[in-house]
Amino acid sequence: MKKIGITLLTAIFGGAVAIGGYKLFEDKSLGKMSIEEKQKVFFTHNPSSVSSAGDVDFVQAAAAVTPGVVHIQTVYGGSSSRSRGGQGSGDPFEEMFRDFFGGPRGNTQSQPSRASGSGVIVSDDGYIVTNNHVVENADKIEVILTDNRSFEAKVIGRDPNTDLALLKVSATGLPVVKLGNSDNVQVGEWVLAVGYPLTLNTTVTAGIVSAKGRSIGILNEQQAEPRRGGGSQGPAVSSAIESFIQTDAAINRGNSGGALVNTRGELIGINAAIASQTGYYAGYGFAIPVNLAKKIMDDFIKFGAVKRGFVGVTFQELNASISKELGLKEISGLLVNSVVEGGGAAAAGMKKGDIITKVDGKKIMSSADLQEKVGRLRPGDKVQLSFLRDGKERSVSVTLKGDDQLNVAKSTRSVTEIYNTLGASFSPVTAAQKKQYNINGGLVVTDSRRGGLFNSYGIERGTIITSINEKPINKIDDIDGALAASKNNMLRINGISPDGSRVMMTFPLAD
Repeated sequence: MKKIGITLLTAIFGGAVAIGGYKLFEDKSLGKMSIEEKQKVFFTHNPSSVSSAGDVDFVQAAAAVTPGVVHIQTVYGGSSSRSRGGQGSGDPFEEMFRDFFGGPRGNTQSQPSRASGSGVIVSDDGYIVTNNHVVENADKIEVILTDNRSFEAKVIGRDPNTDLALLKVSATGLPVVKLGNSDNVQVGEWVLAVGYPLTLNTTVTAGIVSAKGRSIGILNEQQAEPRRGGGSQGPAVSSAIESFIQTDAAINRGNSGGALVNTRGELIGINAAIASQTGYYAGYGFAIPVNLAKKIMDDFIKFGAVKRGFVGVTFQELNASISKELGLKEISGLLVNSVVEGGGAAAAGMKKGDIITKVDGKKIMSSADLQEKVGRLRPGDKVQLSFLRDGKERSVSVTLKGDDQLNVAKSTRSVTEIYNTLGASFSPVTAAQKKQYNINGGLVVTDSRRGGLFNSYGIERGTIITSINEKPINKIDDIDGALAASKNNMLRINGISPDGSRVMMTFPLAD
């Protein structure tokens, strides 16, 4: 009997040691895992019972997701701090987008101001994904859960080029929203948007996926213009990546950073923007694909910053009208404007004039098709590009390179040479135009010469240019100083098109 007791005690002690050792090893291992690996561990222990994709009953999906979507409240410290940074442009369209983003309004804040948005818990140890514009320049970030628990969050990383940010709170055992696969999302599929719109508590709305790969020109920091048919991928600058999932699920101010999920309760996108004349829901919402978000989050955790690889080309998006003007037979794909010395495309033998038609075997219809795919990779990764040259299709494997690997010569062209390259002439805005668009100044494009940059990127006659390289443009002399402020050989234009829509675009100052 005594021997049995000793044996039993030995077994219990051995088991406790084994369990303790395993937990210690598990805790250390979890710290090195990616967000997706942590989720696999979490959902192995916490299996989901959410309904199938074909079920139009949203009750189970909503119940599974809402605990993991949080309310984010931010505080900005008065006149010296701005939610979007810098000074106001006076552009009514920019103010409208700032209102949607949830940042404090106006140019002169004498008292601390507050704003709010949403976020999604992606690991039970406190990682939360949201939009960059929700937390940018915030002095304090508070995260409030559906059970009213509140935590102060710190920023792990922000990326204006994808409008994503990763936060961390000191907590464990948090509810988690399961990551899905945005590549599998189909147009017409039912989806739910979950967030905290218009200062309301947790709100769930339903709709369908209206489109994929949408580029709407809303990201401010480094951006290619989608409306006018031009696109660019500059190796010397981290261009904005827009390949949104479009949905008609109701999204409003405060939804930014919230979840777009399928009927299985899986996260397929991070809600980021709406298209609206008023700043309120008008039937068009846009979410950042979760597969892009996965890569950005893991970069923040592993490297502290986004590791972005580049093909090493600048390009122009083709359509029927542009191809006709350029005398090309192809009406889709990306026309290579230049190949960067030392880049992956140059090493693979690509040349100016090639038309990129496929990426990893998938047909390219817009710049977003290439940019999102490349945005999910890092320097050293390979991408298969198919392109047309002299009417024949070729295929090459391109090794992506980072900024520090590229041998990009600094521009030595004079301001006069750059100015001539624009291929445009200007006249001052009239008093009537100032009143109509509520602007203080600007220059009207009176001519756009074929072959010039303005013409190549679709800046039409009648467009009002309000700023170049973030420098206000009120008279001809302002252009020289603005061009001299070009960074990394890139030009940023802000203005208003002849139809009254906003123009925001960034393109390379390349021949």
